[in-house]
Amino acid sequence: MTRIVLVRHGQTKWNIGAEGVRFRGRTDLALDEVGRAQAEALAERLSGLPIAAVYSSPLRRAVQTAKPIADKLGLQVRPISGLMDIDYGDWQGRTPDEVAKIYPDLYRLWLDKPHLVEFPHGESLAEVRARVMAALKELIARHKGQTILLVAHQVVNKVLICAMLGLDNSHFWRIRQDNGCIDIFDYEEGRFTAVLINDTCHLKAIKCPQGTV
Repeated sequence: MTRIVLVRHGQTKWNIGAEGVRFRGRTDLALDEVGRAQAEALAERLSGLPIAAVYSSPLRRAVQTAKPIADKLGLQVRPISGLMDIDYGDWQGRTPDEVAKIYPDLYRLWLDKPHLVEFPHGESLAEVRARVMAALKELIARHKGQTILLVAHQVVNKVLICAMLGLDNSHFWRIRQDNGCIDIFDYEEGRFTAVLINDTCHLKAIKCPQGTV
């Protein structure tokens, strides 16, 4: 059995409140103060697990979340392009309100049927799923019988969880992934079993602003 520990990166300035929330995508944001505290809490929570390798999206917010965990475990962070956040194309860096005004029909489709959306000059959820699952299969083959840690992003994690649960991308909005959360899946004989999804009990001592996403 191979165990996959999947983490969403900590909070950034574009995760906070109605005014701060933006489509992050490939923008290389750093963790904010809360995000750094979340990363430390993750490191403390995961330090007792027999994790053999730590993999991360190459984006700074993911690497900064992975590093305290890797340091606690005496490991190195290994960036992997397959875990890169979605390419939002022309939506990247915009607020939801801005997108709703510029692309009203496409934004409604995103909220109602996300699996049908291809972002202008960006990716679709199907494209994200294909590259993320390819990366996961490669890592499982590399670490048979071990526990591995993957640090990625909200969209990547939601799509990956749908795939591991055998759900299509139309279920995207039914999966919740808070900043600094932990998911655990076991893989054996071609099947994934969910052990834990969106666990944030290690963050209870951290004061997070209202409306963080």
